[in-house]
Amino acid sequence: MRVIGGKWKPTILWELHAAPVRFRELRRRIPGISEKVLYEQLREMEASGIVHRDDRSGRLLHVEYSVTEIGASLNDAVHALAMWGTQFADDTVNQCQQMLDAHAR
Repeated sequence: MRVIGGKWKPTILWELHAAPVRFRELRRRIPGISEKVLYEQLREMEASGIVHRDDRSGRLLHVEYSVTEIGASLNDAVHALAMWGTQFADDTVNQCQQMLDAHAR
């Protein structure tokens, strides 16, 4: 959970799963994230080994981010958790609310 925990990392991982993405494009794809936070999250994910940063210098600096093999396997796990949540979250929340209501009486 430390590797993928936080508000933005699962979203970033999902946005990178299909193909490498340049920083500006990634920023456009994730509404609400600041440039600073995106940069910090990408650096942390790179340090964890789930994201690869490819610097291509030429006339202009061209940086692309992609998911590593480990990141792809983590993305599969996160996707499975999301599917589980979609299937069971409403039922679980309703059960918890019923238990709280019963306890309050």
